[in-house]
Amino acid sequence: MGIRQLLRAPISRAAATLGLALLLAGGSAVALVAADPPQPQTGEPSLAEVRAATERFRDVNVALAEGYVRDPMNLCDTAEMMGRPAELGAMGIHFFRPDLLGISGPPNPRVDGNGTHTDFRRPAILIYEPQADGSLQLVAVENLVFQASWHAAGNSGPPSFHGVAWDTMADDPATRIDEARMFMPHYDRHVWLYRENPNGMFAPFNPAVTCRHHRNTMAVAGH
Repeated sequence: MGIRQLLRAPISRAAATLGLALLLAGGSAVALVAADPPQPQTGEPSLAEVRAATERFRDVNVALAEGYVRDPMNLCDTAEMMGRPAELGAMGIHFFRPDLLGISGPPNPRVDGNGTHTDFRRPAILIYEPQADGSLQLVAVENLVFQASWHAAGNSGPPSFHGVAWDTMADDPATRIDEARMFMPHYDRHVWLYRENPNGMFAPFNPAVTCRHHRNTMAVAGH
């Protein structure tokens, strides 16, 4: 289905919004490494619980049936595309739930949303690695909240997961690249449950993920 068709459908209008901004291109490129493995805080699920709740999304058709939408720009995000060192690796192709992100319209002038969803048992974003045979392999789950909505809900700092604060993303107008990819300032967290990440479980990019088998990768614009 082309972008024009996507824009005609209510849920896909929001999907196109995310595609333009490359949702999951954000996040700090610094791996989060702790002396001790992060542990669940009160009320948080363990990684095993998150995996059990998301295992079914290994089949991308299940994700589509449950409302996840593939990035309409069909991008497979890499660190190099985002102006980061290539050795940090890649993310992959993002599938997302506009309703969980609270996005209901096109950029104005940037993508914004009012969602405050942080439950990784029902992640707002799923990340897949393209395979040589054209299939997709689930590698990570992710959540994202926009800073303004998050703080308006009474939160003074970023969300955290297992005691680790989410990455903070905002565009730096002094640089050539739009680090926030047309998004308003936001917090996000990647969790690499389905592909071991040498950079760390919560790092944005994974050197064990590749986009070499992706077809029709599109360029990413700067400012």
